[in-house]
Amino acid sequence: MSIWRVLLSIFFPPLAVIDKGCGSVIIVFLLTLLGWVPGVIAALIIINNPNR
Repeated sequence: MSIWRVLLSIFFPPLAVIDKGCGSVIIVFLLTLLGWVPGVIAALIIINNPNR
């Protein structure tokens, strides 16, 4: 996980998970619409997941 990806997930969470698949982008986008903090948390969790 690079510092640039972390910064991107803080400022625009759906763009940070764009390479993880369409489902991840949609989930993070919807969570970001519900509130900025849930979107950031979801993006950081998806980025830190070593299985994907």
